[in-house]
Amino acid sequence: MTFGARFTAAVDARGPLCAGIDPHSVLLHDWGLDDDVAGLERFALTAVEGLAPHVALVKPQSAFYERFGSRGIAVLERVVAESRAAGALVLLDVKRGDIGSTTQAYADAYLDPSSPLAADAITASPYLGFGSLDPMVDTARKHDAGLFVLALTSNKEGPEVQHARTDDGELVAGRMLDHLRALNAGAEPLGSFGAVVGATIGETPLDFDFNGPILAPGFGAQGGTVADLRRIFGPAIAAVTPSSSRELLRKGPSVEAMRDEALRLNDELAALRP
Repeated sequence: MTFGARFTAAVDARGPLCAGIDPHSVLLHDWGLDDDVAGLERFALTAVEGLAPHVALVKPQSAFYERFGSRGIAVLERVVAESRAAGALVLLDVKRGDIGSTTQAYADAYLDPSSPLAADAITASPYLGFGSLDPMVDTARKHDAGLFVLALTSNKEGPEVQHARTDDGELVAGRMLDHLRALNAGAEPLGSFGAVVGATIGETPLDFDFNGPILAPGFGAQGGTVADLRRIFGPAIAAVTPSSSRELLRKGPSVEAMRDEALRLNDELAALRP
C-alpha cells in the first residue's frame, strides 16, 4: 500500500491525531527523570507504550534524540520499531533539506526499509527549491513511503520566506502546494506527498485541497483548536492530522493518563471527519 492509502486507513481506524514524542529536557525533569540517555529511553519508550497503540501516527522529533549522540539514535530506532509494531504509522520529524547526493543519503537513511531508521514518512524543507527534494520524492515512491513538506508554518520567522511572492505574484507557500498537487494528481484514496501547515496560522488565501495529507502542528497546548482547523483547512479537513506533543506528554509518566488524553483528543477531533 502507498503511504497515502496507509494514512487514510490509519486515520479511519484510529482517528486523526498525531502524537509527538519529543523528549524535551524540561519534560524529562517533570517526569522525575535525569536528562541523560537512561532518562531519554525511559521517557520515550513509556510514551510509545501509552500512545502508539491508540493513535494513527506517532511523530518523534529527531533532534531530541540526536543530542545524546549515537546512544540517543539507538533509542530513536527503538521508538520507530516499537511504534510501528503497535500499529501506528511513524512520521519521523527530521525537516531535512539539501541537494543532490546529500538529499539522496537522507532519503536512504529515513525512507529505505533496509535502514534501521526507516519510517513511514518524514518531514522535509523545500526551501532550497522544491526540485532539490526530487531524490526524496523518488525514494518515497520506490518504497511506498511519504513526505511532508514545510509549506506554511506558524513560527514568527516563517513569513519572511513563505509569504514572499513569486514573479507571477503567487505566495511561495502556495507554489509549494502546487508542486504537491502535481505529485498527488490522480492518486487514490489520497496521495503520499503532504504539507506541514501550522494549526495557529492566521487568515490565508491558499487552497489546501491538493489530494495529500496535511500535518498541522500546534494543536492543543500551543493554542490550535478544532475551530482553527475548520477555518484554515475547510474542505480539505479530512486529510488533516493535527499534531500534539506537550499536551499528551505532560500526562506522563502514567501510561494510562497518556492513553486517556490521546483518546479524549481523538474524540474531540472526530467532529472534523465527514
